Amino acid sequence: MSVAFRRESDEEHKEPRFELPIPPGPNPVTARGLALIEAQVAALSTRAQTEKDAERLEAVRRDLRYWNTRLATAQLAPDSPGDVVAFGARVRFTLNGGTRSVDIVGGDEADPAAGRIAFTAPLARALMGAAVGDLADFNGAPDAIEILEIGPADED
Repeated sequence: MSVAFRRESDEEHKEPRFELPIPPGPNPVTARGLALIEAQVAALSTRAQTEKDAERLEAVRRDLRYWNTRLATAQLAPDSPGDVVAFGARVRFTLNGGTRSVDIVGGDEADPAAGRIAFTAPLARALMGAAVGDLADFNGAPDAIEILEIGPADED
């Protein structure tokens, strides 16, 4: 029989499912970030116990492996010192004539639309180490940012 008419199995025709990539480097988290990861693990564990569909169950298990790894590698960061921009700080600053405020948090907690940016983001790297009144370079422009206020990140 010709190979063209032979059906092996559906498995060989499926797209491969790769593990979710774990970001390289340390995994610092705020207390809020750690709670979010723990909640994600709990929710996925519950779903894994109740999911009946084999394909969806495998997707849930894959997500659970990712979040269990993120939980195992999470390092609760110390509180921000408050006098300089650091991980866990809320920073109010001017950029391009406008005033903005961001919290600098871990990668899993980042939500730029809500004003939470990852410590690895270019803006966060430009702000780190600056004090109130300092000017920082950003996006190739010297003194593009002026630090107005530094405080603890929002934990809600």
